[in-house]
Amino acid sequence: MATMARGTRHPRFLPGRRSSPFTLILAALLTVSVVLLVLLALGIFSLDVDSDGPTKTDHRPRRSVHEARSEMEQRGNQWTEVISWEPRAFLYHNFLSKKECEYLIELAKPHMAKSTVVDSATGQSKDSRVRTSSGMFLRRGQDKIIRTIEKRIADYTFIPVEHGEGFQVLHYEVGQKYEPHYDYFLDEYNTKNGGQRIATLLMYLSDVEEGGETVFPSAKVNSSFLPWYNELSDCGKKGLSVKPKMGDALLFWSMKPDATLDPYSLHGGCPVTEGNKWSATKWMRVHEYKA
Repeated sequence: MATMARGTRHPRFLPGRRSSPFTLILAALLTVSVVLLVLLALGIFSLDVDSDGPTKTDHRPRRSVHEARSEMEQRGNQWTEVISWEPRAFLYHNFLSKKECEYLIELAKPHMAKSTVVDSATGQSKDSRVRTSSGMFLRRGQDKIIRTIEKRIADYTFIPVEHGEGFQVLHYEVGQKYEPHYDYFLDEYNTKNGGQRIATLLMYLSDVEEGGETVFPSAKVNSSFLPWYNELSDCGKKGLSVKPKMGDALLFWSMKPDATLDPYSLHGGCPVTEGNKWSATKWMRVHEYKA
C-alpha cells in the first residue's frame, strides 16, 4: 500500500508582540486618571458637581499648596498628646497660630461681660461666685477666620461643624477662677437644641505666668508622677491638670463611647495667680445645633 505523503509543515514564526490600539488607549486613560488624582490631592485642580443641575463654575479663591504649608508653619509643629483615658482627654499642641489667638482676643475684647452659669433647676443663665471670669459669645461661622478654625475642629474631632455651638471667649484676671463643674446638662431645657453636649474643645489664647490650669479632680491619674507637676499651682496639684499655653487646645469628652455621661469629666479653671488668661471654648452636641 502506498504510503500517504504527509502535508508539508511550515515553520511557525512568532513575531514581536505589538500593542493593539485598545491597549494604547487604555494606558493613556490610566495615565490621565493618575495625573488628575494627583492634581486633585494637591488642590491645584477641582471638580464642581451640582446634583440639582448642570456643573457650575466656582469663582471663589482656593488656597494653594504654598498657602496651606505657610499656615502650618505659622502654627508650628503640631502633635497630639494623650492626657487621660478616664476622662478621655487629648492635648493638641499648636492647634492655633499666634495670629489666630490674637485675632479672637481682639474680636472679643469690646464685648466682654460678667460670665454666668446654667441653673440646673430652670436651665437659665445666672450669676454665680463659682465662675468669676468675664466672657462673650461669637456666632458660629461669623467670619472667614472663625470658619477656618471651626473646620479644623471638625477635622480633628470628627464632629460636624453643624453640631458645634458658637465660640465662648473667656478672660481671667488675677484671682479669677471657675470651680469644678460638668459641661453636660442635667435639665431638659438645654438639650432641646442639639441634644446633650458630647465634647468640649478648650483653646488657650494666651500664656499664663502662674496658675490658671485646667484641672480634672476626679481623673483616674496620679498627677504627682506628671513631669510638669512641680510647675503647677496648689489648685493644679489637686488633680490631673493642663497648663495654659498659647495655641494649644484641650479636647475632652463629656460622654463615654457608650453614650452615657462621664462623671470623670468634672473639670475646673484654677485661679490665675499671676498674669492674664484668655481662652476660647467650643462645645459640641450629639445632634445638629441650630445656631
